[in-house]
Amino acid sequence: MSRSGADLALLLLGGFRTLADAATAELARRGFEDYRPVHDFAMRAIVAGADSASELGRHLSVTKQSAAKTIGVLQDRGYVTREPDPTDARRKRLRVTPLGFEVMQTGEAIFDRLRADWAARVGATELESLEKHLATLVGTVPTRFDAPGWLSRDLPDSA
Repeated sequence: MSRSGADLALLLLGGFRTLADAATAELARRGFEDYRPVHDFAMRAIVAGADSASELGRHLSVTKQSAAKTIGVLQDRGYVTREPDPTDARRKRLRVTPLGFEVMQTGEAIFDRLRADWAARVGATELESLEKHLATLVGTVPTRFDAPGWLSRDLPDSA
């Protein structure tokens, strides 16, 4: 069966959505029912140094206002906090809280289990080969944990 480039893009997006949706559902079962993929993208960006709404907006490819809304949600849920900047008293820096790190670590464990499930379905060698080929196609630059604007708009209740 011949496939188009669009079919490939849809398969890759479908793989992402399948894993993300399964992880989100499992996180909800474990008590994190208010957690969405965009929250993980945001917190990973904060850990990587996006410590203001402007910087987070750049990392997530969204406006500063959208980033501020996401920050507000993450603060309300106890996943991030704003702390005084030790070098500039006028500035507050974003930090992921222990609860935020807990949900991120729980999510990573869930993704490890989901990967193992996929390996059981298609074979460990086949999955490793797929991962190797994808790494070749996307390059050796470390994967960014930000989300393009179209993705964050696509997710329901993404804030």
